[in-house]
Amino acid sequence: MKKTIVNGQEFKCYITHSKIKKRVVELAKAINKEYEGRTPLFIPVLNGSFMFASDLLKNVSIQSNVSFIKIQSYDGMKSSGKTKELIGLDHSIEGRDIIIVEDIIDTGLTMEQLLKAVNKLKPASVKVATLLFKRECLQKPIEPDYVGFEIPGRFVVGYGLDFDGYGRNLKHIYKAVLE
Repeated sequence: MKKTIVNGQEFKCYITHSKIKKRVVELAKAINKEYEGRTPLFIPVLNGSFMFASDLLKNVSIQSNVSFIKIQSYDGMKSSGKTKELIGLDHSIEGRDIIIVEDIIDTGLTMEQLLKAVNKLKPASVKVATLLFKRECLQKPIEPDYVGFEIPGRFVVGYGLDFDGYGRNLKHIYKAVLE
């Protein structure tokens, strides 16, 4: 199995790029079916979701819009438990169907705060698509609508996910060898 070093930490291949691509196509098909005849606004959360959002949207065939938001909640390999909005929405979302696109949900703290902020803007509906979901790490009752992979509470990197800014460019998802 492939290994890599990211920011001095050893990681081994966990989810291959081919498995990711296959699952992203399946998620896009589900979204296409559910939103047929509607025009959802996709809100990818930067920086981590950029690869997932790009691949997902390439496979979404319905009419849609995209607006990005940037939120930070990690410090090294641990969730900081705090979120800070860095870049906000550039579209009005009142009355719109919203699909938040996230790279990973682990504690649920970031997503809980984001859902509260989005719901204050009176959308018609809000759903969450996440590539990775760490149910065992949840501290808040978050249940994403579209889940790529449910994984245990290991630190992962690659395919947009980073370790202190490194490793986002890796096409596979890797898990930490030692934490």
